[in-house]
Amino acid sequence: MIQRIQSVFLLFTAISLVVLVFYPLWNKVDAEKSEVLTLTALEMTHVKVDIDTGEEQVIAQKPTYYIAAVALLAACVALFSIFKFNNRLLQIKLGALNSLLMAIALGLAVYLIFQGEKQILPMEQGNYLFGFYMFVSAMMFNALANRFIRKDEQLVRSADRLR
Repeated sequence: MIQRIQSVFLLFTAISLVVLVFYPLWNKVDAEKSEVLTLTALEMTHVKVDIDTGEEQVIAQKPTYYIAAVALLAACVALFSIFKFNNRLLQIKLGALNSLLMAIALGLAVYLIFQGEKQILPMEQGNYLFGFYMFVSAMMFNALANRFIRKDEQLVRSADRLR
């Protein structure tokens, strides 16, 4: 089960999706007004920082827990798929479902980033942070796992033809 390369890739997919919940996805800084807008998988926070005291004043805070919920659901699907190693067709279907869930979570994050771009300095672009790149790594690992699952299925079918 875990010795198969696709199981390792599915495990890395789940780990990447869990990690993105705990790291910021995007931020944007306005140095003139001392404002910072940060997006995580759980909330979008608009903060004004007092330069003299370093004290932070929250201007707006919007929950974005639905990104985390979809990402964690995709992580659960990846972990469930690991244990369905004896049913490769189901694993392929779960991989497609997982790709769809990750695309939904990424789409939600990108939508909120576009909304945040309008709030502070609309002419400048914000910074994509570590959490955002976890989406990319999770999708890459999921695609690799699906490729090796399909390869195993083709190998089994070709062996059945020889019998």
